[in-house]
Amino acid sequence: MKDYKKYFKIKAEAQDIYTCLVNPVTIELWSGFPAKIKPEEGTEFEIWGGDIAGKILKLIPEKEIVEEWYFGDSEAPSIVTIKLHPDKNYTSVELLHTNIPDEVYDEFTTGWEEYFFGAIKKFLED
Repeated sequence: MKDYKKYFKIKAEAQDIYTCLVNPVTIELWSGFPAKIKPEEGTEFEIWGGDIAGKILKLIPEKEIVEEWYFGDSEAPSIVTIKLHPDKNYTSVELLHTNIPDEVYDEFTTGWEEYFFGAIKKFLED
């Protein structure tokens, strides 16, 4: 199990990035895949047509999202924490993903950079 931490700079308001992370219609627009998510603590979600599933543990609108991502029978929960830090003309997105199974670590780090926050950045900045 490995952890991954990275900061992403996106030229957009924290509110817009937050919407990209919790609104199913917006998620489908930037990802191209269906999303089932209700932005409420304790609810389960599926994104990328069910390829990623989990549970929302904590929501602070426009500031923080904490989710548990399911990886089968993993011995420890895989927790994704996303914090939004507004700055002058952009928002710094702080990502911490803990307990990523070794066999999918490279796939997930690439996914975060290219297909997740890379896609959100393109969606909001273009």
